[in-house]
Amino acid sequence: MSRYGAQYGPDVTFLGVPRCDWREPSTYADAHVVVLGAPFDGGTSHRPGTRFGPQAIRQACYLPHDGSRPSLALRVDGLVGVYDAGDVEMFSGDAVRSVHDLQEAVHAITATGAVPLVLGGDHTIAWPDAAGVAQHLGAGRVSMIHFDAHADTGDVEFGSLVGHGQPMRRLIESGALRGDRFLQVGLRGYWPGPETLTWMAEQGMRSYEMTEIGVRGLDACLTEAFAIALDDCDGVFLSVDVDVCDPAHAPGTGTPEPGGLTARQLLDAVRRIAVELPVVGMDVVEVSPPYDHAELTSFLANRVVLEALSGMARRRRGDPWDPARPLLDGR
Repeated sequence: MSRYGAQYGPDVTFLGVPRCDWREPSTYADAHVVVLGAPFDGGTSHRPGTRFGPQAIRQACYLPHDGSRPSLALRVDGLVGVYDAGDVEMFSGDAVRSVHDLQEAVHAITATGAVPLVLGGDHTIAWPDAAGVAQHLGAGRVSMIHFDAHADTGDVEFGSLVGHGQPMRRLIESGALRGDRFLQVGLRGYWPGPETLTWMAEQGMRSYEMTEIGVRGLDACLTEAFAIALDDCDGVFLSVDVDVCDPAHAPGTGTPEPGGLTARQLLDAVRRIAVELPVVGMDVVEVSPPYDHAELTSFLANRVVLEALSGMARRRRGDPWDPARPLLDGR
């Protein structure tokens, strides 16, 4: 089932963009991007609360919620052609039903030619999100760029195949996405163990751990990842777990891991991906407002979405963008 509106919070759209109903393509016939909420935290293994993430991300901005956000850097309004389909009704006590209903909605949006942008929710939702896109574009035709502290490639966790530590494994095992077109950025910490790492290597996954990023630089790692992502694939799914950032920059999340990216690094990376690559789907996950401080994490997630929307709008415009150009050079 689905309806427009929020399950947990006021009935608002992302920064005031027009409403739509994902079941009725006529309500978003001219959409470039459709925002969809996935308020699910039934797959959480530590701190819950991400069911409140979609509404926090929608509202986290000090500027008027008037459906317009011109980007200083990119000189485009990222909210033009963006609609909000509200939340898919998801129940933390029924993970199987929830992921099924979410995939149905994502597939329906993708089939219209719009890009689905899903606000989570815990990372469980990446499975139906990317699978819904691949269901339309073709199994194995979509690569994944995945920002996260954790690989999320576990098998059975807490007695379940469905959870926020397993979506990437489910995507690869199902055939929706190829393991050798799976790029992970920002991994660190003390999970997963050797058996899971062996499985990842067997699939051909490429994971950029924070130590490698520190030595080589994030830009160099991204350039390499882009070449892999575009090889024999038609589009890129971008999945951003806010815990890829250091907890100092994103404290409001369920499984914080010290030593991550800065907020600036993440925003620059997302902007670059959206400008340079054909993004066909995206989600932003693991924002847990009950653990946030001064809305730092919600604001960051909101800006991650805006950087992606602005980058996609600049790419549609078709002219090159130089990040080093002066702000007031008239272009």
